[in-house]
Amino acid sequence: MKKHLLTRASVLAGVLFSSALAPTAFGQSSDAIIDKLVDKGILTQQEAKELREEADHAFARAHAAKTGLPDWVAQMRIGGDIRGRAEHFISENTANVDRTRYRYRMRLGVTITMLDNVEAGLRLSSSEPSASFGGDPISGNTTFSGNGSKKFVYLDLAYGKWTPINSGGLTLSGTVGKMENPFVVSDMVFDGDYTPEGAALQASYQLNDHHTLKFNGAGFVLNELSGLRADTFMFGAQARWDGKYLQREGYYLIESALGASWYGINTAGSLTNGAVPNVNVGNTRGGGSNPLAYNYNPVVIDAALTYHLPGMPLYNGVFPVKLAGEYMHNPAAPNNNTGWWMGVQFGKAGKRRTWEVGYRFKHLEADAWYEEFVDSDFGAYYQAGQTGGASGYRAGTNVEGHIFKASYSPYDSLTFAVTYFMTDLINPSPAGSKSGMGRLQVDANWKF
Repeated sequence: MKKHLLTRASVLAGVLFSSALAPTAFGQSSDAIIDKLVDKGILTQQEAKELREEADHAFARAHAAKTGLPDWVAQMRIGGDIRGRAEHFISENTANVDRTRYRYRMRLGVTITMLDNVEAGLRLSSSEPSASFGGDPISGNTTFSGNGSKKFVYLDLAYGKWTPINSGGLTLSGTVGKMENPFVVSDMVFDGDYTPEGAALQASYQLNDHHTLKFNGAGFVLNELSGLRADTFMFGAQARWDGKYLQREGYYLIESALGASWYGINTAGSLTNGAVPNVNVGNTRGGGSNPLAYNYNPVVIDAALTYHLPGMPLYNGVFPVKLAGEYMHNPAAPNNNTGWWMGVQFGKAGKRRTWEVGYRFKHLEADAWYEEFVDSDFGAYYQAGQTGGASGYRAGTNVEGHIFKASYSPYDSLTFAVTYFMTDLINPSPAGSKSGMGRLQVDANWKF
């Protein structure tokens, strides 16, 4: 008995010593040591579980004594990115002036991991002010202008997350606050910079080594009105099935993804141009305060199939070839109520010596979805403004066109990208006017 207790104490001391040498890799290193001892028969599965719990609590106490943080804080990670962008607009309509601008986006955040599967996160982001509402909800970009004037920084994330179930292939977590978007969709549904405010519930169940089912549900607050009983919310639910097939050494030959989701906005008529930031255009609106003419309750279906090649010249690692698409239909609008895109991507940038090239065609009709959620980079030229919208280059719905993109990552921390949009309005304003635009973006993105 004494020998067994001494063994456990020695193991615990070794685990803590390894964590002191490399605290950021504590979880991985301690688990590897304990698993090895189980394999050799030195520890039972129950003893391994108890030892992990002891190691976690002991590490937390040591970490707290060193950093001054509470003993339930297991890890604090700082991360973010900085992107520089040169952008040029070319119009086929001579009434519009071609222009060039230079922009940046900065994001800096901290993620705090605590014992008992609890997490909290904060993130700051650059953005440009949007009337009296704060920063632009669908863009963190800031334009170089104003003779070097000091720029704005806004709260981009502030959330708490709890994962009460994480065992046996089943994971269940809940998040409250201003969060990363829990729905897995493209920028046809939500701009990548959109960080909603509300609550989300996410679950996943691993059926076996090859198939996983996922569920995402959320309610977002869009507008709080002190003078009305009915505030404006968006609700959504999504089911997903991810599969992988034909295992090779270190990878699967084929991967698939299939998703179906529904979204709904209550009291959509309250979302006038003055009620929330008026960034995008495209929806059908009434006169006066420009309320939305229709409700927005779309169904979205997406699918992707990825084939992996063992290698490719000038590419580090397994090379993916991905075919993907997405379809959206809003039955609450009588017409102009669908959106879809299809595309192909070769490779995937983001890690050292990797690259990607891709193409998409996107068609997003005026009332397929709420204009203030969708990609703020996908727009065309309005010679005359719609009801509630100004003339000029405007992003939002009622746009279709081609997207070409190429990226290269010389290092894990740095990615260069070139994107070109070639777009037109589906229904020009006025009818018959030239709405075609070319938009070129050249980016350099540093992540840490």
